[in-house]
Amino acid sequence: MIIKPMVRNNICLNSHPEGCAASVKRQIEYAKKTLGKVPNNMAPKLVLVIGCSNGYGLASRIAAAFGYGAITIGVSREKPASKNHTATPGSYNNLAFDQEAEKAGLIAKTLKGNAFLGEMKAETAKAVREVAAAANIPAKIDLIVYSLASPVRTCPRTGIQYKSAIKPVGETFSGKTLNVMNGTFNTVQAEPATEEEIYNTVKVMGGEDWEYWIEALDKEGLLSPKSRTVAYSYLGPEHSWPIYKNGTIGKAKEDLERSCEEINKTYAAKGKIAGAWVSVNKALVTRSSAVIPIIPLYISCLFKVMKDMGLHEGCIEQIVRLYRDRLYAAESGDPEMVPVDRKGRIRIDDWEMREDVQKAVMAKMSAVTEANVQTETDVAGFKHDFLEAHGFDVSGVDYDVDVDLEKYQ
Repeated sequence: MIIKPMVRNNICLNSHPEGCAASVKRQIEYAKKTLGKVPNNMAPKLVLVIGCSNGYGLASRIAAAFGYGAITIGVSREKPASKNHTATPGSYNNLAFDQEAEKAGLIAKTLKGNAFLGEMKAETAKAVREVAAAANIPAKIDLIVYSLASPVRTCPRTGIQYKSAIKPVGETFSGKTLNVMNGTFNTVQAEPATEEEIYNTVKVMGGEDWEYWIEALDKEGLLSPKSRTVAYSYLGPEHSWPIYKNGTIGKAKEDLERSCEEINKTYAAKGKIAGAWVSVNKALVTRSSAVIPIIPLYISCLFKVMKDMGLHEGCIEQIVRLYRDRLYAAESGDPEMVPVDRKGRIRIDDWEMREDVQKAVMAKMSAVTEANVQTETDVAGFKHDFLEAHGFDVSGVDYDVDVDLEKYQ
């Protein structure tokens, strides 16, 4: 099969296995060059990444494994390839990670299934013991990364299924958005979420499942006073707040912070773990960010400004900085030395939120038109990152070569 990107309404419907593999290898090389040069006795040795197949979760696993040499267990739910259709990009990412880990002599285990369910939590506990036994180390997890992204969640304790909704709260939102594939603008409008939609979005994207994971791992005896756990969030500039921070997504992120506090009260305060943190990360192109109103235009302007200033980072660069300069920055390993803001959050969106960066971005957003969008923004960079997230537009990959999908089952 000759695989070319199939994009409809800023959604890519297929993926390329060779492109995904090349992208994974690039991130691996970056992690080896940076984290691999930083000796740190407190670096994690056994890492669990919940939501390991794309974006920040994938980068978190790559950095831990190839930067610190850690044993990694990854959990994700991805759709495999069929005879006539490609797999989801995360499936190819996992396959590439596993192959590269084996080549490097790293112990890694990838579990496929619904991370929200109790059965997967039990299967993960079993896998942790297996890899720890293989490495002849204690079955104690040093780092738990929670990076799940799903539009639907079934609560394992009630059996109720919840569906999230990306909507404003309280009033109708109207704003300009950008079609990154052709550089055209249009105005989008979103009606305010109902109370049920807000509640459901919090249930899907909030912190309840993170708490369930820590509880399950504690009951299995897999935590230690050295265990750290981190979940990822985003705040963004005030311009995006109506649809993001003050919208249904923002309500879910508030719940994530609530869960972080609960985990610290229940486990860190009692010496069961070292601590839990929410890391507020930079705006990046993900499989979903292209369809959130305003965000494509904002990111295209942001990328232009940050690249011009020499401040731009992708997922792997962000996670390397998170590990190196935040989570494992203190030589003493004291979790109280992890740099946080006044609300206890790790901020690796600090460069994005610099006053000079935001001022320049807002100026661009006000002045950009379809006539100058290609020169005044980095819409080309957004488009590249969007396609690369699906294995396309990756340097060194011949997209005219016939691909045997059965090789990637």
